[in-house]
Amino acid sequence: MTFYNHLRSLLFRLDPERAHNLTLRLLALAGALPPIRAWLRRIFTPHTPGLGVRAFGLDFRNPVGMAAGFDKDGRAIHGLACLGFGHLELGTVTPHPQVGNPRPRVFRLPEDEAVINRMGFPNAGAETLLQSLRRGRPSGVVLGVNIGKGVDTPLESAVEDYLVLLKIFYSYADYLAINVSSPNTIGLRRLQAREHLEVLLQAISVERSSLQITNGRRVPILVKLAPDLTEGELEDAVGAIVSSGMDGVIATNTTVERVGLRSQRRDEIGGLSGAPLKDRSTEVVRRIQQITNGRLPVVGVGGIFGPEDAREKLDAGAALVQVYTGLIYRGPGLVSEILEGLRSRHT
Repeated sequence: MTFYNHLRSLLFRLDPERAHNLTLRLLALAGALPPIRAWLRRIFTPHTPGLGVRAFGLDFRNPVGMAAGFDKDGRAIHGLACLGFGHLELGTVTPHPQVGNPRPRVFRLPEDEAVINRMGFPNAGAETLLQSLRRGRPSGVVLGVNIGKGVDTPLESAVEDYLVLLKIFYSYADYLAINVSSPNTIGLRRLQAREHLEVLLQAISVERSSLQITNGRRVPILVKLAPDLTEGELEDAVGAIVSSGMDGVIATNTTVERVGLRSQRRDEIGGLSGAPLKDRSTEVVRRIQQITNGRLPVVGVGGIFGPEDAREKLDAGAALVQVYTGLIYRGPGLVSEILEGLRSRHT
């Protein structure tokens, strides 16, 4: 971690999005070179027997995954797989390429160990991610694809975008995640309302049944929810997820709340991630487990910066956890630190 502290001071001199793209390029390059991949695995993949997890019909070598948003186009999956993750969630991907919102659109809040982003799903489109997956995937790592509607797609036509993406990635993803909770695509969060969510998920369920017959396998589908839902809205959303036969929930996306922040950047528009989200996302995990009597697997996301943060999510009922902002502040050794901490607690 000491080395990364020095590297972070250099990265933090760059614009956050530029630093992220540089990191992705380096990981993509490392992943393309077998000797470098082997070196990264020796450093960052600890021997952690006993941490395997079975969730929504899939086997994960450990409970720690990479959250969506880090590698939208699947550029660095081979490099990321060397950092110890049990799963990688790619995307959010939309049917067609889109540039996202105007820059600057990512802001660090170091005083709060947080990030605000208003990216707006910039990605190279479904075809680019599909080609990345077709070129080969790393072994031993579960791959999820997070899908979202295009920015120019009217809300009333959103179902079609999700169905198109479902068909494209069904044969290549281990699981699919339905993103209806980003605050950075206008109107998207309205899809979490029960009347909209039931229509969307029922259409996805029908299409999945058809694809299951064609492909000879059932691909799990999860729904990613916002942390800002009221109690009633959360109950409605979970009810729609259960009634449509979806396989799990990812809790949570970023928040639009700004309570208790110290940074001068706190009023930037966008979704807040990082340490300030930790307690709220854990509470959402706990409430989903209570609402469903523990029958719906939950992936806990938000404010995980070390083993104890991960353990809080798991103790609240999460089957798996995901990290993103914690990597920005703690570096690539975060995954192995979490796994070693969980192993010592496990034994």
